[in-house]
Amino acid sequence: MSKSAENALLTPEALAARIHAVAGIAPVGTALVLGSGLGGMVEAVEGVQIPYADLPGFPHAGVSGHSPKLAIGTIGATRLAVLGGREHYYERGNPAAMRLPLETLKALGVTRLILTNAAGSLQPDMPPGSLMLLSDHINFSGLNPLIGEPTDARFVPMTAAHSPALRAALRAAATQEQVELHEGVYAWYSGPSFETPAEIRAIRTLGADAVGMSTVPEVILARFLGLEVAAISVITNMAAGMSDENISHEHTKAMAPLGAAKLARVLTRLLA
Repeated sequence: MSKSAENALLTPEALAARIHAVAGIAPVGTALVLGSGLGGMVEAVEGVQIPYADLPGFPHAGVSGHSPKLAIGTIGATRLAVLGGREHYYERGNPAAMRLPLETLKALGVTRLILTNAAGSLQPDMPPGSLMLLSDHINFSGLNPLIGEPTDARFVPMTAAHSPALRAALRAAATQEQVELHEGVYAWYSGPSFETPAEIRAIRTLGADAVGMSTVPEVILARFLGLEVAAISVITNMAAGMSDENISHEHTKAMAPLGAAKLARVLTRLLA
């Protein structure tokens, strides 16, 4: 069998075995997925880094501002897995692109997933540099990573998709670090184009507080897999029509560090 054929057949369990061979078999209970401009937090992990290229089915380096590596090690007192980037729907049109990586995390023993992203603010009192804990989300794109799943497990309840217990723990960590943590509803647009001012007015009317191009598919997949999940947005810009700033991906990457330092403090406190 060729190497390419062998790689194509790798299951989550086989990928987990490959990771164990590099990182050891000590339990990994928590995982963190990093958003645009936040990939540098991979370096905070004391342990090993595995390039996605060595893990068939993990996302390629398709978006600048991501670090295409899986880090396994410790932050604070917690052993965890950190994904330095994700694949977005807008890259190849696959809303289930992160299914295999998340299934692999579950095979490693992960039960708790924390997602991060860069997002645009719809609230004047939540400027760039702010952090927003997701209380809920709006799947404005209408896409779903479970389309095609043949079992009844696809009918995933989403009433409390964002774990109340994990959100409370994140709020407590932010309070201890004296970091203001806003809380609100995140709306998912497919991207890659940014939203129009009319679209922003529409989702503000529907109750959204921030907007972005990721995270919601992973929340759905995490609940499908039985993982406890919470998510935090780093606000990098005001959404279209909310200010006169020039919105771009370069702007997102430039502004992400404003909130990333706060996010690192909150996560380190939680993991400690």
